[in-house]
Amino acid sequence: MHNTAKSIIKQLKLKKHPEGGYFSEVYRSNEVMKKNHLPKRFSGDRNFSTSIYFLLTQKDFSSFHKLQADEVWHFYSGSPLNIYVIQKSGRLKKIVLGKSHLYQAVIHAGQWFAAEVGKQDSYSLVGCTVSPGFDFRDFEFGEMKKLIELYPVHKSLISRLTIK
Repeated sequence: MHNTAKSIIKQLKLKKHPEGGYFSEVYRSNEVMKKNHLPKRFSGDRNFSTSIYFLLTQKDFSSFHKLQADEVWHFYSGSPLNIYVIQKSGRLKKIVLGKSHLYQAVIHAGQWFAAEVGKQDSYSLVGCTVSPGFDFRDFEFGEMKKLIELYPVHKSLISRLTIK
């Protein structure tokens, strides 16, 4: 692992994330939206907003997954990060976060997406803000077989960026 990544993990007290990489929750709104004020896809009350630090190294990737809420990614440091979004139409969109690229990008609710560091022997430190706030009940891991059946044209990418 890159030495700078190790020091950031220690400094920000990041821990392993189930989708890959490392994270730490930075913010969770104290205010809550009641279930009856949210779209039906939400199973209960949600905080207004949440935010995390998220770090990937070249050895990690963020496995294909989707959320029930929009997620804004913010670039902080390191190498460019490639985010791959399979849009509802099935079209693949590649977003590059980093210096000389985008500093923020939105992943819309219900889209499958994954991410990886764009350079060898490097890392990417980003922030992710979710509103309504993140809850693991709104998180769905992509199943490789199912995703390949739905999007066979993206088989190579799905195979590479999905936890087996």
